[in-house]
Amino acid sequence: MKTRGLIDIAELSTEEIDVMMDVAEDIIAHPQAYSELCKGKKLATLFYEPSTRTRLSFESAMLDLGGSVIGFSEASSASVSKGESVADTARVIECYADIIAMRHPKEGAPLVAQMNVDIPVINAGDGGHNHPTQTLTDLFTIKREIGHMDHLVIGCCGDLKFGRTVHSLVTAMSRYPGVKFIFISPEELRIPEHVRSEVLDAKNIPYMETTSLEDVIGELDILYMTRVQKERFFNEADYLRLRDSYILTPEKLISAKKDMRILHPLPRVNEISVAVDSDDRAAYFRQVTNGKIIRMALFLKLLGITK
Repeated sequence: MKTRGLIDIAELSTEEIDVMMDVAEDIIAHPQAYSELCKGKKLATLFYEPSTRTRLSFESAMLDLGGSVIGFSEASSASVSKGESVADTARVIECYADIIAMRHPKEGAPLVAQMNVDIPVINAGDGGHNHPTQTLTDLFTIKREIGHMDHLVIGCCGDLKFGRTVHSLVTAMSRYPGVKFIFISPEELRIPEHVRSEVLDAKNIPYMETTSLEDVIGELDILYMTRVQKERFFNEADYLRLRDSYILTPEKLISAKKDMRILHPLPRVNEISVAVDSDDRAAYFRQVTNGKIIRMALFLKLLGITK
């Protein structure tokens, strides 16, 4: 039987997520109690496409637990450049490491890796499909910032078609009672049909779609901003036409709730003005710290380590 990893956020129950968030809170309160729990453990970061924040978040999380890190940060520096398959790479890395974090441009690649090894594989983002640890980061940030997960109006703004973080967030937050979504995007970047039919409609989750951020910002408890991702476009002209569709400025926040929180998976390009950074509602840099902490809790869960 294969060791359980994390490929899709749907694999985790609400109870498992709540327990991990409790562990994360304890890590924040008592960091020294966790500083050696992964001593002797190795994380392999297999990143087939560029990433700064996600890769360093995984690596710093393992280092803060007393473990070590091996791996590569781009496909050109791995044997894939010689034609090696994902399955073979994973089987080789299994000989060196205790757990794998993989980012890959092709959907399903981390699942292929997990099917071929007996150590946990964490999906660190596969194409436009899934990014479960970013979702754990988002959930933990919402819990810390708002204090609860239920009865929230969540606005997702920007690239909702290719934005894997949005797809995972919708799946995860749809479990909590009283949650409503407002999707704000150009027509070309609307939330995919499979998310609407398989998650929202299947669970009778209320939602609406609009092209205007200004019309709905006053209703939101959470505003989840995303960038228009150049790397997901085949046509650069389409990217250039759509990239500046939504830019959040202090002026647009005037009608927002005082306790609303702004999240962003980062990196941002220009969809949030730097003038917003000093607003107490801007939680996206606190979100980065939360990402490292919740990944520490995930490592402990998947490796079966307790304090």
